[in-house]
This record gives sequence, structure tokens and C-alpha cells, in this order.
Amino acid sequence: MSGLMALERERAGNPLDVLEQIVTANEWAFDRRSDGEMAAEAPGKWCDYGLFFSWAPEISAMHFSCAFDLKVPATRRGSLYELLALANEKLWLGHFGLESEDGVPVFRHSVLLRGAPGASAESLEDMVDIALTECERFFPAFQFVLWGGKAPAEALQAAMLDCVGEA
Repeated sequence: MSGLMALERERAGNPLDVLEQIVTANEWAFDRRSDGEMAAEAPGKWCDYGLFFSWAPEISAMHFSCAFDLKVPATRRGSLYELLALANEKLWLGHFGLESEDGVPVFRHSVLLRGAPGASAESLEDMVDIALTECERFFPAFQFVLWGGKAPAEALQAAMLDCVGEA
């Protein structure tokens, strides 16, 4: 490894330190497992979301996932995979996936910070906000497919309706 790369990694700092401040400011429960990992729980409109942050200083990258509090039965996974593909077409950042071991849907995103002076609080807040917003936006489609018996395209269309006003 060149001296320049070591200097850049040192200058970039640990974005988990900034994320810990963001999570604390939101009064979310969290566990800083190590210098490289942190887990938190964020409340949502539809469910609570499990946030997991992993910092890899050797490549100056941070991986982030936002897990739904929702288990997908093995019998419904085929339909859900189709829904995930359709939903991913509508995203600008990140992607939806399904944890194969426990059947939990997740939103994932990674950020490369090589050459950056560090991760700004604003960019990290945006990353978390985008993940939570997308999870909330697509949650009804997941419900329609899993428990409502709707086809993935129909569920996505129904969930994407923008309501105007309040009832």
C-alpha cells in the first residue's frame, strides 16, 4: 500500500463516529459493536427498521443496510423477488434485496470515501433518510404481495399511488 493511500484513509476518519451522533440526536436505540460496525433501530410508519452500518477503512467504503421488520415465507419468495426487481427499477440510489437465511427484505447502499476529506453529517443523514423513505414508500407493495395475494406489478402500482389531501 502506498503512503498516499494510508494518508487518505487516515484523513477520511471513521464515518461511524458521525453516524453515532446522528443516531443519538434522533434518540434511536443503537449498539456500536466495534470501530467498524454499528446497529440501530429506527421507527417507521409501517414498522421499525433495523439499520446496520459497516465501515471498511482498508477500502474507504461504508456499507449500509436497512432491514424491514418483516419475514417472507419461503412460499412467497418467488413473487417477492419479482417485486424487488420491479422496485429496484424505480430507485436512483441503493437497491432492495432479500436476506436468504432469514427471509428479511433489506435496502442496501454502499458509499466510497477514498480521496474524500471525510463523510459529512449531511451526506450520511441523506443516506439514512433516503433508505427510510424508500422502505416506507415500498412497504405497502411488500404487504400486498405477501399477505394480499396481489401480483408484483399490481402491488407496486397500487402502492405507488400518490394520495392528495387527507381523509
